[in-house]
Amino acid sequence: MTLVPLIALASFALAESPPPPPPSKPLQVYFVDVEGGQATLFVTPAGQTLLIDTGWPGNAGRDAVRIVAAAKKAGVSKIDFVLLTHYHVDHAGGVPQLLARIPVGAFIDHGANREPGDPATEQSWEAYQKVVSSDSVKRTIAKVGDLLPIEGLRAEVVSADGALLQQPLAGAGAPNPACDKTEKRPADQTENARSLGTIITFGKVRILDLGDLTSDKEMELVCPINKLGTVDVFIVSHHGSSQSNSPALVAAISPRVAIMDNGANKGGSPSSWDTIRKSPKLDDFWQLHFSNEGGVAHNSADSFIANLPGPDAGNYLKLSIWADGKLEVYNSRTQATKDYQPAR
Repeated sequence: MTLVPLIALASFALAESPPPPPPSKPLQVYFVDVEGGQATLFVTPAGQTLLIDTGWPGNAGRDAVRIVAAAKKAGVSKIDFVLLTHYHVDHAGGVPQLLARIPVGAFIDHGANREPGDPATEQSWEAYQKVVSSDSVKRTIAKVGDLLPIEGLRAEVVSADGALLQQPLAGAGAPNPACDKTEKRPADQTENARSLGTIITFGKVRILDLGDLTSDKEMELVCPINKLGTVDVFIVSHHGSSQSNSPALVAAISPRVAIMDNGANKGGSPSSWDTIRKSPKLDDFWQLHFSNEGGVAHNSADSFIANLPGPDAGNYLKLSIWADGKLEVYNSRTQATKDYQPAR
């Protein structure tokens, strides 16, 4: 006689159980086409934003317009933090035009310009100084080991103003056999070597962005031991230039996905492309542009390229990252998405 009420009670409990929680929101990363410069917009699930670099000046505000358009697609109307990796014009030149089009909460940089002899770099630096001299604009000079104050992810500085991480990050520290097979290059004297580089961690996913850090500095980070550890996503250094992306670095970080913010005629050097493409754990190599220098032999398949040869279309790539390790890359040209399941 007690079975009926028990069954009824079980049915009631099943009917009243709460629905499963919705899937967690992803971290969104927009790779904005600034024609061979860099402008990478991170939007956290909490709605905070980090923009790494601002692209070029001039061009009727083209790069700022494209950054603002990406922000609009992401549903945000403010850039909380703008991080300038260094002061070369293709990275920091767009600051005044950006600020004229969208509010910016604070700027983060590596300190003073170390390449005053280069007119374009000095002009970019001076324009930036005019912006941050205003009492209404906040500026932070980042040092190696600093954690950026961005809600919902961990962004740790691993290179800044020529200084580099000295102790291995958690899980890193293994010997790097590729060091002995990598060419040792002389110290770079430009702003590239001063690049403000970060490891960004969201859930189980690690992303590396070293700006235009050069091979000599890369070697110090990963030789004789690998201080960085492996990453899931490599934002290809220096637009794919042969001055960066050393075999020692690529072997150390062993990425699953590489994304290159090159231009048609800037970056995408065949030697760097080969080094990254041959990385044993790499699933795919995405590009903002077909590289004319690379030719057919040193470019990814068309479906992995946002902008093919032809008129300037300004297509972008969007990376979505879930805390459990799932990745998704969307190509705005093809309107197709590719999924990557969590690493095992």
